[in-house]
Amino acid sequence: MSKSTPPSIKAISGSSSSSLDVLAYVPDLDEWPDSWMIDQPDRAVGKAIVSVLIPFIEHLINQGLTKRTIKRHVDNLWALGGEIISDINRNESSRKQSAKVLVINAIDEEGGPLLRNPIDPNDQKPFDSTCRKLYKFLTS
Repeated sequence: MSKSTPPSIKAISGSSSSSLDVLAYVPDLDEWPDSWMIDQPDRAVGKAIVSVLIPFIEHLINQGLTKRTIKRHVDNLWALGGEIISDINRNESSRKQSAKVLVINAIDEEGGPLLRNPIDPNDQKPFDSTCRKLYKFLTS
């Protein structure tokens, strides 16, 4: 195991070379589950959500997009994870679903959920764009 790669990311992604690529773009990825957490059980769900998002982040990197574009998508993925965790705390029965099902149920071909606390009202449109791309990636 490389000293520069946090064990949690390696454990989540299962691939050291791709995890290094992801870490170059998302150095705080292993902190996402804690940042979304409302209650202790959310951490495990958050880690599972991250594991669903990592292949999509790798896909974005492999497309040769600019760092700025990837960062925008990554920021939107972080927001999506927070919305999913908020939703499962309002509907505890959804906590039993797999992370992939939670993600797919939160998005569709039109975009993602309505952002509850956007920093800027114009954040919804790029968020929806990322969610559409993620939906296409996960369902194709």
